[in-house]
Amino acid sequence: MSGIVDHILSAPAWLVLTIVGLVVFAEDALFIGFVLPGETAAILGGVAANRGHVPLPAVIAVVVAAAVVGDSVGYEVGKYVGPRLLSWHVLDKRRKRLDQARDFLARRGGVAVLLGRWVAFFRAVMPALAGTARMRYLKFLAFNATGGVMWGAVVVVVGYVAGASYARVERVVGRDGALVVLAVALLALLVWRVREHRRSRRAAQ
Repeated sequence: MSGIVDHILSAPAWLVLTIVGLVVFAEDALFIGFVLPGETAAILGGVAANRGHVPLPAVIAVVVAAAVVGDSVGYEVGKYVGPRLLSWHVLDKRRKRLDQARDFLARRGGVAVLLGRWVAFFRAVMPALAGTARMRYLKFLAFNATGGVMWGAVVVVVGYVAGASYARVERVVGRDGALVVLAVALLALLVWRVREHRRSRRAAQ
């Protein structure tokens, strides 16, 4: 484990919780939050709890709250300045993935918000895309809160169970989200793709 990580984990409990909460919040609130390691921060919080440095329930509560509130801020950003953000040239290299996210949201609505929580890129852009698409906020909040609670609890507990094996878990989980852990999300996406493929074939015929 790197020296920087050790310094973070040895910081005062309130500072560990603040850092974890802010990084998770920023990843979800900023439309370009896919460059921020929100999931890694949540795992680190779990590791800190494993070491007895911070209470596990406190880490879970902070991560869940930051995720849900961050998504709500991202929704408002998309609602008011979404079209302008989507026209940024800095997003050109990610245009294909953005189109995939928008298509997923258009077809699955709230379910896309929930499942998007488990994929790093979708987690960062889905709230703003939902706001841009003018999804009803109460509907968005219901799926957002459900996904935030599930994701926050799972990722923090993964860090807690991993303990000193943080580096290995971060490499596996941190890159693509908890799809590795939450097999049901992967299954749901797979079923969706199969159904869409069949629908496309029927339409072509």
